[in-house]
Amino acid sequence: MPDLSREAALSGIVAGIDEVGRGPLAGPVVAAAVIIDPANLPAELAAHLNDSKKLSARKRDHLAALVTDHCRFAIGEASVAEIDRLNILQATFLAMGRAVAGLGRTIDHALVDGNRPPPLPCTVHCVIGGDGKSLSIAAASVVAKVYRDRLMAELDTTFPGYGWAGNSGYGTQAHLEALRRLGPTPHHRKSFAPVAQLLLL
Repeated sequence: MPDLSREAALSGIVAGIDEVGRGPLAGPVVAAAVIIDPANLPAELAAHLNDSKKLSARKRDHLAALVTDHCRFAIGEASVAEIDRLNILQATFLAMGRAVAGLGRTIDHALVDGNRPPPLPCTVHCVIGGDGKSLSIAAASVVAKVYRDRLMAELDTTFPGYGWAGNSGYGTQAHLEALRRLGPTPHHRKSFAPVAQLLLL
């Protein structure tokens, strides 16, 4: 289970950063940055925060609400157009930078899930599997996941048929079949192979 040991080992203000939405065929990539104040950390968060993929949707929603009530946080997005123009890695870094800027305060260290350091105005520490090791990264993971899932559910009402409320834009069989049947929307990533191949037909 994640804890605050990595945060405690660093001096100054530490933010955990994670992203969601690198793999989907549609929708933006979303990053969250979270600063946890140990003195204002509810016991429930300390006990139950974990990698968002290991939590039920209901649990994620509940924990995300606790994080946003008790921690300083910010969300950053990179649009589909930016993903197509920059590539998904650079767009992810852009979203992370926007999340850090949105915190509204200077941070000294960023704990980032993964092994590729984004260009941020602070010291960056990459933590592989960080959402299962660092509590602030886990908090960012949950907040970003809940935010993006809700966004894709809203887009599903405008562009029905692709199942985004259930698949969050990932390339499930049903989504791919709908893409072939209905064609791509403005929210599909044209640089991703299944969409690009369809556009060539």
